[in-house]
Amino acid sequence: MKKVSIERKVTYWEKSGKEHTEETLNIALEAAKERSIDTVIISSTTGYTAEKAVEIFKDSGLKLMVVTHATGYRTKGIQMMSDETRSKLKEAGCDVVTCTDVLTGAVSAGVGRQRPALSDPQEGRLPWIVPPPNVIVANTLRMFSQGVKVCAEIAMMAVDSYAIESGKKVVAVAGSHAGADTAMVLDASESSRIKDMKLHEVLCKPL
Repeated sequence: MKKVSIERKVTYWEKSGKEHTEETLNIALEAAKERSIDTVIISSTTGYTAEKAVEIFKDSGLKLMVVTHATGYRTKGIQMMSDETRSKLKEAGCDVVTCTDVLTGAVSAGVGRQRPALSDPQEGRLPWIVPPPNVIVANTLRMFSQGVKVCAEIAMMAVDSYAIESGKKVVAVAGSHAGADTAMVLDASESSRIKDMKLHEVLCKPL
């Protein structure tokens, strides 16, 4: 009889946090090997998670891709990953991708952050009444967890930057503001074709 189901293990952390980083990366490593996936995408702001990944994935034969926040994400003109850290990651064989954060960046974020003056007409406040599609998608994914949102986001950023091809199956790793606590298996897509993205499996996430 043909098998019509697959049993998989999912790990749920009682609380989100940086303390799950190493175990999350190990879960991602084992999942990639088991599923014959050759690329793991890591979300890393300052380089902490990426450097841990380099240690854990050493000699695994898997391709590590690190996706950073866009420049100016928190402070105008500032890139949160230092040039020194970026160089170390590249020397270790990682691809490092920096582009617009497709769900929490771009013009829509700028409009939301740069509030109009009180003297401006009421129409200038429309974005807070009717949120743009990327904000709706981001907040919907956050209903699962912050890391689930970021996993989808960094996969789109990688395709948008031509770092991986559209439709490629990858393991994505992200966290809840620091470190890593979420890992997923997904088919990546460009942000302009977000409906082509397939979120196949949650490997681990916070409750």
